[in-house]
Amino acid sequence: MAVSNVVKVGSRGSALALRQTEEALALLRPLYPALEFQVVTVRTHGDIDTLSPLPTMGLGVFVKEIERELLSGQLDMAVHSLKDMPSSLPDGLALGAVLRRQDPRDVLVNRWHWSLSRLPEGARIGTSSPRRVAQLKNRCPWVKVLPVRGNVETRLRKAQGEDYDGAVLAAAGLIRLGLTQHIAEYLSPQQFVPAPGQGVLAVEIRADDDRMLGLLWPIDHAETRYAITAERAFLGLLGSGCQVPVGAYAQSDKEMLLITVFLGSPDGKKVFRAKLEGLTHDPLQLASDAYLAVVERGGGTLLDAARVESG
Repeated sequence: MAVSNVVKVGSRGSALALRQTEEALALLRPLYPALEFQVVTVRTHGDIDTLSPLPTMGLGVFVKEIERELLSGQLDMAVHSLKDMPSSLPDGLALGAVLRRQDPRDVLVNRWHWSLSRLPEGARIGTSSPRRVAQLKNRCPWVKVLPVRGNVETRLRKAQGEDYDGAVLAAAGLIRLGLTQHIAEYLSPQQFVPAPGQGVLAVEIRADDDRMLGLLWPIDHAETRYAITAERAFLGLLGSGCQVPVGAYAQSDKEMLLITVFLGSPDGKKVFRAKLEGLTHDPLQLASDAYLAVVERGGGTLLDAARVESG
C-alpha cells in the first residue's frame, strides 16, 4: 500500500492553538518538503462549554476529542499545549515530540500596569486555575480573586473591563500571540510555581505509529523532555483525581535537574513548596523525591483531605 504524503495534524481552533500548531509545523516542513501537513481543527468540550468552572469539568477537557480522532486514524498527529494534557495519556497514544520550552512563567496583567505587591486593596484579579488562585491568595490576601474563562484575547479584554482589574495568564501564550505589551510583571517560577508542562508544546501520536515517531524525532528537545517528565510524574504521584492546587517546574543544568514544586489549599492559607535536584537522566526519581518532600512538610494532610472529598 502506498504511503500517503498527506499528514493530518489536529489542533484546537483558537488563535493561540493554531499559532502553536504552526510553530511545530515550521520545524517539520523544512525537514520534509515532500509532505503536505494539513491542519484539522477540532472543537473540544472545553471550547464548547465556556461557562462551567474549569476545575469541575474533569481532566483533559481541551484534548479528549482530539485524542479520539487520533486513535480512530482520522488524524496522524496533534499539537497540544502540554499543560492541558493529563499526566497519563490514553492507551495507544504517546508523546512523539516535546518542543523546546517557551517561557514557563505566569504573568500579571492589570489596568494600572503594576506588580503584584503594588496592587491596591480589593483589586479584582481573574483566573480559573486553582493553582493560580491559591498562590495569589497566599501572596496577596488583600486582592479579590474572581473566576474568568475564555481564550487569551477574551481574558485580556475582561482584565481591563468593568468586572475585573487584571488577570494572571501564561507568559508563553502572550509571547506567541505578540501581546507582551500587556504584561505588568513576569512572576518568578520559583515563587509563583507554574503548571506542569507550562510553556511546552507536545506533538501526540499513536504509540504504534513508527512512521510519525520517526518524522518527529529530529524536533524532540531532550532537555525539555527530561524536565516535563519530572513535572508530570510529580503530578501523577498526587493521583489523577486530585484537585489540590499544584505546580511543578523543572530545569536541566547539564547532568543535574532542578525542580520546584508547590501544593496549596484552595484558599491559599496553607502552602507547601520544595526545591530539589537530581540526575537529569533520572527524572522519575526526582519526581518521587519531590513528592515525598512536600508530603513530609505537611502536604500529605491536604492530599488526604482532597482524596476523602473526591470519594
